[in-house]
Amino acid sequence: MTDTASFLLQRLHAAGLTDVAAVEPATGGLAATAGLARRDDGTSVFVKAFDEPPSDDVFAAEAEGLTVLREAGVATPEIVLADRDVLALTLLRPRPGTEAFWEQLAHALARLHTTTRYPRFGWHRDNWLGRRRQVNTWDDDGFAFFAQHRLLRWLGERRVQGALDAGDRAALERLCDRLPELLPVRPACLTHGDLWAMNVMVTPDGRPALIDPAVSYTWAEVDLAHLWTTAPPPEAHVFFDRYAELTGLDSDWRERMPILQLRQHLAVIAQFDPDWGAADLVRATLAPFRKRP
Repeated sequence: MTDTASFLLQRLHAAGLTDVAAVEPATGGLAATAGLARRDDGTSVFVKAFDEPPSDDVFAAEAEGLTVLREAGVATPEIVLADRDVLALTLLRPRPGTEAFWEQLAHALARLHTTTRYPRFGWHRDNWLGRRRQVNTWDDDGFAFFAQHRLLRWLGERRVQGALDAGDRAALERLCDRLPELLPVRPACLTHGDLWAMNVMVTPDGRPALIDPAVSYTWAEVDLAHLWTTAPPPEAHVFFDRYAELTGLDSDWRERMPILQLRQHLAVIAQFDPDWGAADLVRATLAPFRKRP
């Protein structure tokens, strides 16, 4: 048995899921150690754990996000176990490479974003993006919320301080000051919060399903930007056309995506080395906001 399998099996048994006979390591996750756990009855569950959990509530917050999204009509895995040290979920399947699947997802996400509007921005608790806290302090102003809790919040992270110079940081502050000029006024709604293409899967009966949420009430285009900028497959083009049609997006939405995706690029810089080009993308987006000599 590999070290990963032994580690996950130990976590599961310690949390009370003692009918797990074996664990097979899984790939694809970035922050946690993951695997497929086979139970004595022949069924399997997906399981993940951190060597050192960033907080006692990291998996409770994730489980809550999955439940809230499911209650809002979006398919998610069901929670088998949410313990301080381990999370076990029912299995999903890899998504199919068809336009029909992405059109289904467009309808599901549009329904989520248009039926869950909320008067304030935030969430009743902080939750997690990987190993970093997502700050969800309530705010009535979407521009202030996005500036303080989705962009400027990352400037105190050690890796972000190392990747961005003083000019970059000042440019980010200027961009935040100008957000009301750069982005349209939009209501808050329930968002997945970490909706890159790898977090889109499919249920056993063929419905689009989402994993690894970092939910909050914020702008719907935060979810859209994450999908748009994380190399969705060619067949996903139908998703963006249909989502725009269903939600009444204006024709300029694509131009807003780099600004909205700054939040995720900063989170990547804060957590990963190498950062897969995130710092370069941040600097490119901030270039118009740098003061010229």
